[in-house]
Amino acid sequence: MIKELQSESVDRLFQAILTLQSVEECHTFFEDICTVNEILSLSQRLEVAHMLGQKKTYLEIAEKTGASTATISRVNRSMAYGNGGYDIVFDRIRDQQTGH
Repeated sequence: MIKELQSESVDRLFQAILTLQSVEECHTFFEDICTVNEILSLSQRLEVAHMLGQKKTYLEIAEKTGASTATISRVNRSMAYGNGGYDIVFDRIRDQQTGH
């Protein structure tokens, strides 16, 4: 875990996110706490990760998402050498979609 993220305020943010119970509640909360560009940047990174998991090329990803190759590379590094956060999320989404 990154030392700068270890704080009561970051824990409070994550606890707040964990209370959200629907996509609509997420829209409401994130529209209040983030700028439109921040939300779009986060969603772009998640889409990049999804496409990397599907073995899409950087060119395909850049064309579909508008992400720079630097962003794609950064997400790719996180997926390869990070903490496994993308895997947790994608596994759980897949489980929800298949009813597991």
